[in-house]
Amino acid sequence: MSSADASIIGGRLALVLLVFSSWILPESDARRTLAAAGAPGPPIRAVNLGGWLVTEGWILPSLFDGIPNNDLLDGTQLQFKSVTQNRYLVADKGGGAAILADREQASGWETFKLWRIDETRFNLRVFGQQFWSVDSNSAVVATATTPGPSEAFQIVRRDGDKSRVRIRAPNGLFLQAKTMQSVTADHGEDTDWGDDDPSVFVTNNIARLQGEYQICNGYGITKATQVLRDHWSTYIVESDFSFIASSGLNAVRIPVGWWIASDPNPPLPFVGGSLQALDNAFSWAEKYNLGVIVDLHAAPGSQNPYEHSATRDGSQEWGTSDANIAQTVQVIDFLASRYANSPSLLAVELMNEPLAPGVTFSSLTKYYQDGYNAVRRHTSTAYVVMSNRLSIPDPTELLQFAGKFSGAVLDVHYYNLFSSMFDGLTVQQNIDFVRNNRSSLLATVTRQNGLPLTFVGEWVAEWQVQGASKADYQSFAQAQEDVYGRATFGWAYWTLKNVNNHWSMEWMINNGFISLKS
Repeated sequence: MSSADASIIGGRLALVLLVFSSWILPESDARRTLAAAGAPGPPIRAVNLGGWLVTEGWILPSLFDGIPNNDLLDGTQLQFKSVTQNRYLVADKGGGAAILADREQASGWETFKLWRIDETRFNLRVFGQQFWSVDSNSAVVATATTPGPSEAFQIVRRDGDKSRVRIRAPNGLFLQAKTMQSVTADHGEDTDWGDDDPSVFVTNNIARLQGEYQICNGYGITKATQVLRDHWSTYIVESDFSFIASSGLNAVRIPVGWWIASDPNPPLPFVGGSLQALDNAFSWAEKYNLGVIVDLHAAPGSQNPYEHSATRDGSQEWGTSDANIAQTVQVIDFLASRYANSPSLLAVELMNEPLAPGVTFSSLTKYYQDGYNAVRRHTSTAYVVMSNRLSIPDPTELLQFAGKFSGAVLDVHYYNLFSSMFDGLTVQQNIDFVRNNRSSLLATVTRQNGLPLTFVGEWVAEWQVQGASKADYQSFAQAQEDVYGRATFGWAYWTLKNVNNHWSMEWMINNGFISLKS
């Protein structure tokens, strides 16, 4: 037997013994076994380093200030209304047919997503996922499934009035709505931008994304590399880890994107450099005795339609193929391998906020099984975190599955936001909701045998109450600390820094809104 074979067999034997011991030991002892590498053990009180290695524009909007036409980034949703027909452009049948100008009201078929080529040229994606192009009769159609040069349209804005546009087709001519049933690319250059010009359209910008894809493709690789590397080296620094450790917290949850595994040369439009920042984070965590939860926040293909998944246009394509899942497992394998020997590696979170029904239960559990195995190939001590699917009414759907794995943790996110159910609630009603409803929900996913452990991976002391006092915020934050402190793995606040003060734990601690008891 070679020394390499002996090492492999020894490692597998150690894993078998670890799993066996977690079955026969009390859960508190199993936790200590898993924490033996040096990272703090549960209960964890952590803070998310959001907006650092995975861009979210609302956290630090100034990152996007230097992008020309930064209101027309990838995934921006536009509607176009013909000034002569007084009707909206529509992809007939939702796609696969002509573009018409006959809709009085705009909804899904009348909304088009931008794929940005440069600051003025775009592909326009329709509801059915096809792209605009021009046929041999100069008619504008939505039949292309893959964009190319024939699907590149230029949006020309009127000086001083960004809402009025003309659209230059790939043939060099402008679109015009001759009739409600005829939208063609055959109008010349001349225009006075008047209401009698069939080549003039009024735009509605109804949604936009400000994520990693948008910032990288918006700036282009050269400028994006400069902007993001400056951001990564200044937004989170060593002194932040010192602050975290001295404030009563014992861990950080760090969102990362799948492209980090290809650093320093990730696929376009992403840019390299975030891996060095993550290396720095581990070094600082080790210095200040903090645990690190590495969280795959953005998976290849995007596991949800939100900017924090680095989606290009809001499409959710993760898990649609075995190859896609395998690529994600490779990312987890890379992260586990790289940081397995760090005493601060507390946990690897396999995926953040997968959204049902696009992410099926079968595809998610297949991935979680393979991702768990990938982590265990490199470390027997790190916890493995599995996130609940969003929009599933049953919060217990993963309990039986996750409970089979030693060191598994179930991540749930609790916000008194993003739902009409919180509209109009008073201060006390919000606090009561946490102490009663959230407490009950957490108890529902917390098993008596402790498997899996439970983790409130995201929460914030912000709500929809207007004009609340500092004392109100203190009471709301304390209620959440009390309830989420019952999670058997712990909790993590979203996020350390944010231009919105109540979302910034640093600001909340420094200004006395949050007090972390010893």
